[in-house]
Amino acid sequence: MKRKNEQKITFENLGKTPVLRELFAKAHTHRDAEDHVLTSLPPALVPGTRFVCCVEGALTLSASNAGTASQIRFRQHEIMEKLRENELFRFVWKLKVKVAPPRFHEKPPAKKMPLSKENAQLLKEEAGHTKDKKLREVLEKLASHVRD
Repeated sequence: MKRKNEQKITFENLGKTPVLRELFAKAHTHRDAEDHVLTSLPPALVPGTRFVCCVEGALTLSASNAGTASQIRFRQHEIMEKLRENELFRFVWKLKVKVAPPRFHEKPPAKKMPLSKENAQLLKEEAGHTKDKKLREVLEKLASHVRD
C-alpha cells in the first residue's frame, strides 16, 4: 500500500499520470490559442471576450454582453484576416459569437442611511397614536436612532 505522501498529486509526480498530463497539455494549447485570438481582436473588444473553441474551421468566441458580440460580428472579416496569419487558424472560415454574461456580480455592501429628524418626528407621532404598548415602544426606539 502506498504512503499518504505518495498518493498526493503534485507537479513532480504529474508525469506519472497520463490522463492529467494530457489535460494539462490541452489546457496549455487552449490558452495559447486564446492568446492568439485575443491579440487579433481590436483592443476595445478584448475585455469580456473569451475563446471557446475552433472546430472544423468554425471559430467560436464568447462575449460578456450583446454590444461586444455585435461589434465582433461586424468586424469579423477583419478579425479572421488577422487570425489566418497564424498557422493554428489558417483554415478558419466562420466566426460564431455567443453572449455569455458573467455569472456573478459583486454587489456593493448596502449602506444604512441614518434616520432624519423629520422621519424620527413622524415615528414619535405615530407612536403617540398607537394603542398597542409593544408597538409604541418599538416605534419610540426607532425614533431615538435619529442622526445628528
